[in-house]
Amino acid sequence: MTSSELIQIAAGLIGSLCFGILFNMRGKRLIAAAVGGLLSWGLFVVLSHIIFNEPINYFIVAAVISLYSEIMARILKTPAAPVVTTSLIPLIPGGSLYYTMASAFEGSFNTFLEKAVSTLKLAGALALGIIVITATSQLLFRHVKQK
Repeated sequence: MTSSELIQIAAGLIGSLCFGILFNMRGKRLIAAAVGGLLSWGLFVVLSHIIFNEPINYFIVAAVISLYSEIMARILKTPAAPVVTTSLIPLIPGGSLYYTMASAFEGSFNTFLEKAVSTLKLAGALALGIIVITATSQLLFRHVKQK
């Protein structure tokens, strides 16, 4: 792992920490969210060296971080939504969205379509990873409570 990648991972921690503060998280919840940001970008960096399909990487990271958030929510007795939202902040495809909009304003229709599809794939992969784990954990915990 290069020093640039380590700096990126640290930035993931700091970015999630700052968003946690912005979302008025405190104490252990804030730490869990910041660690989630570190884990999300760290896992993304590692997967980028193994799997060369960015949407698949986004899906895997979103699923793992959603699982992490569900576990932390149970441990900390807090909703999982703020933890998962704050932890996945480093993966928000802001750069991709920027380039999509820039090509739209430049009038480059082909580039716009290409970038838009790429951005939608990334956003969809994030959403799908969250949905799969959240729905599965809801079903499992309901099943466990019924016994």
